[in-house]
Amino acid sequence: MDQPIELEILGLSSNHSQSGSFTLVMGEVGGSRRLPIVIGMFEAQAIAIEIEKIIPNRPMTHDLFKSFSSNFNFQIVQILISDMREGVFYAKIICKNASKQVEIDARPSDAIAIAVRFDAPIFCVPRVMAEAAIEFNEDDEKKEQQKQSKATRSSTPASTKSPDSLKDYSLDKLNQMLDKAINNEDYEKAARIRDEINRRN
Repeated sequence: MDQPIELEILGLSSNHSQSGSFTLVMGEVGGSRRLPIVIGMFEAQAIAIEIEKIIPNRPMTHDLFKSFSSNFNFQIVQILISDMREGVFYAKIICKNASKQVEIDARPSDAIAIAVRFDAPIFCVPRVMAEAAIEFNEDDEKKEQQKQSKATRSSTPASTKSPDSLKDYSLDKLNQMLDKAINNEDYEKAARIRDEINRRN
């Protein structure tokens, strides 16, 4: 059997063709292929807040899974994107304890949200990569960087204004604003506030 291909998270962006969904872009480690996976808003938020290291007021479902497995001494060995049928991806969470190893069926979005919490590697079977991955060459890479650069420039007035204005607030006020942003699920704003708080500590 062919060796699974290791993937890394490259980006997360809103999906314009499907309202309320996001595209999670996975990249082949040491390779040029990209695997885009459409995921729901909740799972996108779960992945984003862990990557940004934002701590919600109450544990999210994937945090609960981590607490549960840690308390029962289960470790996550790896996540495997194992199949794709009719455009739908399938995944397995491979975990173990002292006595056994088990595979749990999961949606890739949930599995990846769990992977980032456990710092577990993510793999994909070669057949799925062959069917669903997009080859990315250097020209595509440059175009993508230019597109991202333009997107950043177009949002500059809003994004530069916020961090500057955050300097005017006290730490107490910033912590209140952070709680509010998290409650409103505005994780981009929460990340900026958190960065400002970290700069002062």
